[in-house]
Amino acid sequence: MRAFPAIHAGAPVRDAIDLMVWPCFSLSKRPRHRPLSHRRAGAHLRVSTPAAGPGLATLWDADLLIWAVSQLAEGRDQGLEPAPLLRAPAFQVLRFLGRGTGRAQYAALAQALERLAASAVETTLGVPTAEGHRFHWIERWTTDGDGLIILLPEWLWTAVVIRRRVLRIDRAYLRLTGGVERWLWRLLRRHAGLSTGWTITLADLQARSGSLARPVDFIADLRGIARRGVLAGYALTLVRHQGREALHAARSTEPVHSAVVVPGDKPGVSSTDGEGGL
Repeated sequence: MRAFPAIHAGAPVRDAIDLMVWPCFSLSKRPRHRPLSHRRAGAHLRVSTPAAGPGLATLWDADLLIWAVSQLAEGRDQGLEPAPLLRAPAFQVLRFLGRGTGRAQYAALAQALERLAASAVETTLGVPTAEGHRFHWIERWTTDGDGLIILLPEWLWTAVVIRRRVLRIDRAYLRLTGGVERWLWRLLRRHAGLSTGWTITLADLQARSGSLARPVDFIADLRGIARRGVLAGYALTLVRHQGREALHAARSTEPVHSAVVVPGDKPGVSSTDGEGGL
């Protein structure tokens, strides 16, 4: 397979929708070996890793998939033929993600690639057959004199290049440091509509997260984030919805959110039942 030269340094930052709305990654930087599993709307997704392995890929590791999705989407938009096999200098990947290029950052990059490659996925999302599809977030990776060579799963390539299931995201997301903050932002980007916003109960948010934290502790974290009033371009308010404590989120009036509608973009839906469309 011919490697696609993923060198679009100025490409818009984009992510795959399904990676944003399903519990695909650990919210903690501490090693997690317990699988993530979620069923919803007739579909399922399970992510596991060997007990002796490096642990599940984290939300920070998933930044590498954001880079990869951005490269594939940009190549597609430029009329090229992006392949699942990507080639790029490691320093360009780090710079695209707003990270440093010191020795520690290169080491962290390699560790993230290892966790992504060790995370085994089973899902029926976007798959026409009931038995689903099996893959790893990264099928394999290596280095040569020109940098990184990364093979993405066909499932992700299809979602981005063929199905165009992508959203443009704000670079402010990459600067968020908390796992719950990052997870919540990704979900809001998908569901908080351009005008009326989105309301979902805190209990429903906790159920979607896949977090190993006690529900009471996770919900306390959500309250803390909501009480700050804003999360990287989203205005947050705690409300009552159907008799339960809920979060209402809408685009902030401050012009800090650069995520605009692009070809293939589905900017979110309004929902009052805590579900919304996928």
